[in-house]
Amino acid sequence: MVSVSRRSLLALGAALPLLGRLDWAVASPPPAKADKVRLNYNESPYGPSGAAREAMREAIATAGRYPYGHMYGLAALFAQQQGIAEEQVAVFSGSMAALRYAVLAFTGETRGLVMATPSYEVPRQAAESRKASVREVDLNTEHAHDIPAMLAADPQAGMLYVCNPNNPTGTMTPTDAIRQALADKPKGSVLVVDEAYIDFSDAPSCVSWVKEHDDLLVLRTFSKIYGMAGARVGLAIGAPALLERLAVFGGDNVPAGTGLLGARASLEDVKLLPQRKALNAQLREETITWLKARGFTCTASQSNCFMIDVKQPAEQVIEKLAGQGVLIGRVWKNWPQWVRVTVGSKREMARFREVFAAQMSSV
Repeated sequence: MVSVSRRSLLALGAALPLLGRLDWAVASPPPAKADKVRLNYNESPYGPSGAAREAMREAIATAGRYPYGHMYGLAALFAQQQGIAEEQVAVFSGSMAALRYAVLAFTGETRGLVMATPSYEVPRQAAESRKASVREVDLNTEHAHDIPAMLAADPQAGMLYVCNPNNPTGTMTPTDAIRQALADKPKGSVLVVDEAYIDFSDAPSCVSWVKEHDDLLVLRTFSKIYGMAGARVGLAIGAPALLERLAVFGGDNVPAGTGLLGARASLEDVKLLPQRKALNAQLREETITWLKARGFTCTASQSNCFMIDVKQPAEQVIEKLAGQGVLIGRVWKNWPQWVRVTVGSKREMARFREVFAAQMSSV
């Protein structure tokens, strides 16, 4: 394994119950009735925590300096919390950037990409941009990744991509199956596990596995449960030599200070994650139960989104709800009658149910 310094790695790699009153969940004013309900991008309805907002305000004064110190601090804190080395963490401008760079680093005209479908489209788009072959494998009957079929899909694969929980279904792939993927994948390939939504679930993370596996890359983001999608902060976790292969595709483009300090404040707030996880689960299960009682099938999500079989072309349903100011979506081509819905706030989910009931009464 190549040894690199903390500074050289991150300078290169910077491209890119508990509920109580939950005052943070109702801190912002209620939307006017005419406001759109945005349940289409898997964003948090709550935004950054109070501590993160304060840190981001204070960070404005640091915008005249390069962000390296804040990057090192964020990577060091995450590493300490996870029990791994600082050199195994690199900061990027969102985990999407790290994911694209991984595809560029690990695939090519002779080494393809294997991924599930439906799943997050960015890896496929990145692979196609460099003329790498893409093998998409249907989810299994439990809507988990079909790991045996993925392992058999391309003996020359350069990268296997597992989104866990999966976007758009919100479903989990068992830990043992991911271990099988890591053990039996094609020689020389890299397993990329995208954990953008892991904090919404009860499943264990794969982050600690990087201590024993130099062919595993794990991605995390502050866009989802931490409510910082617009701040663009993500992490790639893996062996230093692996992270260097990502770093060459972009460098030093993490927004100065504000997002980095907001992300650090989020990690330091020990109550934030369990509170948001509990509220998301409550609102998700309330809505899925309501839908099932009306005859609609939903995926068994452990995320902040789920899918509904709407029993008709899903694009039509998206258009109907959008006409009433409720934005949902989108549709995956091999699931044309299923639509993804993001879990919003209590107020937003009530509005979703109201509009959905009115527009779907004839189904």
